[in-house]
Amino acid sequence: MASAAVTLPRVMLAAAAVRAAMLALGEWQDAHLEVRYTDVDYLVFSDAAASVAAGGSPFARATYRYSPLLAYLLVPNSLLHPTWGKLLFSAADLLVGLFIDTILKLRGVPDSTRIWSVVAWLFNPFTFTIGTRGNCEPIVCAVILWILICLMNGASFWYGLIVHFRIYPIIYAIPFVIVLGKNYAGPAGRPILTQWTSKQHLQSDKSSPSVEGATSLLTNLWNFLTSLITRNTILFGLLSGSMFFLWTGVFFYLYGWEFLNEALLYHLSRTDPRHNFSIYFYHIYLHHQQGFSSIQKLASFLPQLIVQLALILRFSRDLPFCLFLQTVAFVAFNKVMTAQYFVWFFCLLPLILPWTTMKLKWKGLACILVWMGSQLHWLMWAYMLEFKGQNVFIPLWAAGLMFLAANIFVMLMVINHHKFTPLFSSSTVKSASKIAAKKE
Repeated sequence: MASAAVTLPRVMLAAAAVRAAMLALGEWQDAHLEVRYTDVDYLVFSDAAASVAAGGSPFARATYRYSPLLAYLLVPNSLLHPTWGKLLFSAADLLVGLFIDTILKLRGVPDSTRIWSVVAWLFNPFTFTIGTRGNCEPIVCAVILWILICLMNGASFWYGLIVHFRIYPIIYAIPFVIVLGKNYAGPAGRPILTQWTSKQHLQSDKSSPSVEGATSLLTNLWNFLTSLITRNTILFGLLSGSMFFLWTGVFFYLYGWEFLNEALLYHLSRTDPRHNFSIYFYHIYLHHQQGFSSIQKLASFLPQLIVQLALILRFSRDLPFCLFLQTVAFVAFNKVMTAQYFVWFFCLLPLILPWTTMKLKWKGLACILVWMGSQLHWLMWAYMLEFKGQNVFIPLWAAGLMFLAANIFVMLMVINHHKFTPLFSSSTVKSASKIAAKKE
């Protein structure tokens, strides 16, 4: 049990107090200092919501490239108070903490370990400033974790909605289908969760017992593909697809091609010439005026695709771990990378902490220092470019390469110190175990 001094209600209250203080501080800073605390995106959201409240289109606001759902959620910004959206995002931020606790509780993680995992999210400076500055990512994180909770209970309804709201979660589709396949179906057709135990070892990553006789690669591939066709996977596909196309169809009817181009298609072909953490920024900056061919745009997705498929094939059975690695890799290799994207994998990090053998001292600290140090190194060159007007594009691009190397280093460290544990018990392993027991 967790100690009396550190309980979930007290942690949640303290986290809420921190966010309330940051909101108050942000309001004061916006009113008195030249550098605003509020994220510029929040002003875009608010203007789009004001347009909707007046009966117009959210896309009347230039650079609004999100689902109209976000503008609808922030209509009270115009009707009640401008900080409504920040309160909503901060509430979603706190909800993520509760969902982390729920997921770990379902997996049998002890109270004390669960609470410190929740703390890793709630008191991370990156996370509590994102929501209070007016960024919508906490809503996305909360829905992603809610989908994971639904999957752990054998069903999901919200996946199509979150892909419509923020397109990047489409990368989770294949792992979701894999864990809902026949290999993980229990006696009642529902998956059985693998419970946490302090005696878990890395050898749990061994392959499932093979069937008797040699089988060809094509046979193994066919067996794998047919194992994915289950009632759960079909329902998942139908419900998720229906939700995505329903919301997309509704807003296409209301706002036409402008919605489709700005909220969805734009993100597939986005090229941002402004400096950002991505290793592609300098190439985009140099050639932005000339434009890019379709082949060039698609080629930038190739490294992402290769890494994503490799991670899925290797780690999909350990679903939270797979999602974490996928998200880190997706952000690291993306054409555009900003600090707000880091929240996408920070919400998944607490879900894998109980299964890591890495200690904060010294390897954990080394990972933090390498990741933060490379980021601060990039920010130094970005400051010299943006505020000092110095021509430091080459050093800034080199700093982006170093940051990519830092992300890869951290990923490898996390992989090497992770106790691979499938989210669901494999029915094939159970059957093989029973057969082996009978033979004995």
